[in-house]
Amino acid sequence: MTLEEKKEFFKQDRFAVETTGLEIISVGENTAKVKLKIEDRHLNGLGFLMGGAYFTTADFAFAVATNDNINKVVTSSSTINYLRSVKGDELYAEAKLLKNGRSICFYQIDLTDKEGNLVAVVNTTGCRLAPL
Repeated sequence: MTLEEKKEFFKQDRFAVETTGLEIISVGENTAKVKLKIEDRHLNGLGFLMGGAYFTTADFAFAVATNDNINKVVTSSSTINYLRSVKGDELYAEAKLLKNGRSICFYQIDLTDKEGNLVAVVNTTGCRLAPL
């Protein structure tokens, strides 16, 4: 799918797109990059980016990289390692395929800030759903 087709397809993911404000930046074969424009609503009580915002951004990048009109993939397991705080007002997540099996896949999602600093790494195992 093209970038515009992916954006149209994922308009249905209302939590990611409407509630959270995530934007698809780029797509490729088994890859995707998304952006979160950090606003006050994304901050925790200490004034830092909420851990769930990191995770949601990574999960959305995984979904964009793996799903289209034919492929239906859901997360079966995911872990996140927080490395540092975000600097600036943008968070990026880039998903890349590491292993592609018949029924499962394994992705690494790198989260970076506006300055290009690696702020978190997510490893996700996905499970392909059988056609309905």
